[in-house]
Amino acid sequence: MNPTKCGIGFVAYVTIGLSNHSKQSQKYVETQIIESKEVTECHNITGSNEYLLRVETESLSSYYKQFHSNVLGEISQANSIGTLVVMDTPKDERT
Repeated sequence: MNPTKCGIGFVAYVTIGLSNHSKQSQKYVETQIIESKEVTECHNITGSNEYLLRVETESLSSYYKQFHSNVLGEISQANSIGTLVVMDTPKDERT
């Protein structure tokens, strides 16, 4: 698969830390994330953050203006959001 031909010009991993760790808060966050077409992976993880997402968008601009603002920005339970931008992918065996 060629990401560029599929309209994917920007890939990032996003960490989300929650301010409220209740089951209800987690379910709300997961529902918001599952409904987002930009998120291709969502993992509940250990450590200082609760979630790790793989996000694919057309561009950095579309990531920030659409996904970051309209999806992540609407999750009131998010205490912290970190974005790790993929610069290059020397190996990816997912198909």
